[in-house]
Amino acid sequence: MNIFPAVDIKDGKCVRLRQGVEDQVTVFSDDPSAMARQWEGMGARWLHVIDLDGAFSGTPRNMELIRTLCAGVSIPVQLGGGVRSVEVAGKYLQAGVTRLIIGTMALEDPKLFRELCAAFPGRIGVSLDARDGRLKTKGWVEDAGKTVADVVPELEEAGAAFFIYTDISRDGMQSGVNIPALEALLDLTDRPVLIAGGISTLADVQVVFPLSRKGLDGVITGKAIYAGSLDLKEALDWLAAQD
Repeated sequence: MNIFPAVDIKDGKCVRLRQGVEDQVTVFSDDPSAMARQWEGMGARWLHVIDLDGAFSGTPRNMELIRTLCAGVSIPVQLGGGVRSVEVAGKYLQAGVTRLIIGTMALEDPKLFRELCAAFPGRIGVSLDARDGRLKTKGWVEDAGKTVADVVPELEEAGAAFFIYTDISRDGMQSGVNIPALEALLDLTDRPVLIAGGISTLADVQVVFPLSRKGLDGVITGKAIYAGSLDLKEALDWLAAQD
């Protein structure tokens, strides 16, 4: 199981949003690339990068910054936010991104999502962002009218390589993981699953670790490592000791 430090980019800065709300912003760094190098230096084996400007606008806004970020680290980067076409996906992959996370488009345009998976097999995952069990799209502001269980089989069939589950009500709140929702998703799929939202302490990592035997591939953490409630190196060392 991996820990994926989150580098969320808005207006060229590394930030965190409270429960995904666009104007509930905390700026952690003016240099996202430096933050990426810091997390790599602590032992991170992956980075989770989100173009928040792209997520809200639907078009990439930080392509050159992300190119610079990818060039500055030697570990793989997964990226989401504003990837709504095969062309944009290709540009990000050419810029050094290893794999892409699709949200809105996967739920609203199944034909295009299938084309994307066919164009870049094994490199396209889906972000399943839910509040009270209902999936949200367009930067978590619109209701998709579906649940996780409704969409996972068709997304798998279309070629989704992995899933990321975010409990929006817990994102940035440091309130612990929604274990029942995570277990339900793991029971639905044999694809790797990542969890985001609620990872705030080493204890939270330890609580979900047993689920790695059921397909939990990693946890994504942002606010906790920036605010200091989770020591990234300590958590990585603990995971390494479990092998």
